[in-house]
Amino acid sequence: MQFEVVDVPIPEGTNVIIGQAHFIKTVEDLYEALVNSVPGIKFGLAFNEASGKRLVRHEGNDEELRKLAIDVAKRIGAGHVFVIYIRNAYPINVLHAIGRVPEVVRLFAATANPLKVIVAEVEPERRGVVGVVDGHSPLGVEGEADREERKAFLRKIGYKL
Repeated sequence: MQFEVVDVPIPEGTNVIIGQAHFIKTVEDLYEALVNSVPGIKFGLAFNEASGKRLVRHEGNDEELRKLAIDVAKRIGAGHVFVIYIRNAYPINVLHAIGRVPEVVRLFAATANPLKVIVAEVEPERRGVVGVVDGHSPLGVEGEADREERKAFLRKIGYKL
């Protein structure tokens, strides 16, 4: 078995969601989940088939994000993995809808932080996602001023009253 670490680029103003699903209609169902969740969302998605033609299936309404999703899906190279890049929305706006897509098995990451995907290759043409490295390690424990800053930020962006 060999391991590879795949770096996932995240352009300014975008978030990425990486997960695993199990059927060819995943692309259409994820597309519908995204456009029905947030008016004006921009996205690109790619899904690696694990059998049959074994193509990288893709959709989206933003060509830059679609190309990014295809590139990352190809570099991960694991069957049944999907990659979604979003703009004009946050993962919190779409994760519930993505999780309700019948084909979705799990989510590995939803982030705008630096991201790496750890992939295991067990034999030629057989790869799987082992896990992800999302962001950075903590530098300490929040104090009272940090708590107040967190609460103010959530209200500023409209997630709390």
